[in-house]
Amino acid sequence: MRKELVPGEQVIVITRPQPRTLIGPALLFILVCALTAFACAWIVKGGPAKLVPLATPAWTPWLIGASLALAAWVLVASCLPKVVTWHASRYILTSRRLIARYGMLRRREAQVPLAAVRNVLVEQTLLQRSLRSGNISLDTGYPARMVVPDVPEVMTFRNFILDAIDDIPEDELIEADDTMHGTGDWRGNMREGGRDER
Repeated sequence: MRKELVPGEQVIVITRPQPRTLIGPALLFILVCALTAFACAWIVKGGPAKLVPLATPAWTPWLIGASLALAAWVLVASCLPKVVTWHASRYILTSRRLIARYGMLRRREAQVPLAAVRNVLVEQTLLQRSLRSGNISLDTGYPARMVVPDVPEVMTFRNFILDAIDDIPEDELIEADDTMHGTGDWRGNMREGGRDER
C-alpha cells in the first residue's frame, strides 16, 4: 500500500468486512467433520455389511476413502470460496481517499477521493446493529454512490472518514466541489448532518 500513496497521504485504517459471513461456513465445517467421523466409525464397525450383504471387510478402506473424499469436496466447494472471498476483501481509509478492494484472482477495486464526498450515510439492519457493523454509503453528488458493505465498528469507521475529511485543506475541498459538483458550500452541512447519527 505504501507504494500507491501520493505524497502527503497516510493510511488511517485497514480493515476487512464483518466476519459474520463466515458463520455459515464455520457451522458447515463442524457439521461435515462430525458426519464424516460418524460415517468412518460406522464403516469400521461393519455397518455396510449389515445393509449390503456383499460388502466385505475388504471394502472398508475404500468406503472410508470415499467418505473422506466427499467431505473434502464439500469443504473445498462450499467453505473455502467464502473464506477466501472474505480474506481477500479490504477497506483502506487514507487521509485522501477510501479504497475498497475485492477478490484474489480477479481483483476489483473502487475508490473515492474524500474531497469529493458530500455526505456519509450509515445503514444498518437489526443483525448488523447487534454486531456493530453496517453499510457506509458515500455520496459524491452523482446518481451512483459508493456503498461499502458490512464495515466492522461502522460508527468508528464513519467518524474516521469525517475526521479525515475535516483534515483536508479547504482549497482542495473547494477545488473538488468546483470541478465535480459546481460551486456551493456543503462542507458545514455534512459536518452537522453527518455527526448527528452517532
